[in-house]
Amino acid sequence: MIKILFVCHGNICRSPMAEFVLKDMVKRIGKEKNFLIASAATSSEEIGNPVHYGTRKKLLEYGISTDGKYAVKLKASDYDKYDYIIGMEKINIANILRITGEDKNKKVFRLLDFSKNPRDIADPWYTGNFDETYNDVKEGCESFLQYLKKKAEDLHN
Repeated sequence: MIKILFVCHGNICRSPMAEFVLKDMVKRIGKEKNFLIASAATSSEEIGNPVHYGTRKKLLEYGISTDGKYAVKLKASDYDKYDYIIGMEKINIANILRITGEDKNKKVFRLLDFSKNPRDIADPWYTGNFDETYNDVKEGCESFLQYLKKKAEDLHN
């Protein structure tokens, strides 16, 4: 089982969007039993709050529900629990490492670093642009799945 934790500042916009987009993608290809996918925050500001209405609204356009998801905070022990800890921007990566310690097993990544156009994913909390965030998250998740597929093929060759 591949264990993935998406991380952003508050765990109400970008990281739950990535969590539920990737869950939907792996379900569509019949591989959901091969994955544990979750999300968390680097800050305590939104802990216990539901997913932001802008993220909920955007995902519902694609038939993706975030029901039952409430913001949780990243813990140092999550480093050992997950195979991949994926932040949305460089600031998230710095905060992930502040919480978990050094990345001795090379499992901390920025989502769009898997894509052909590495960059940060803007926070729609500030931009208000959930369409752009969704497009970036979708691109990152598709690229991440391609990365995993290639990695699995390389292991079998």
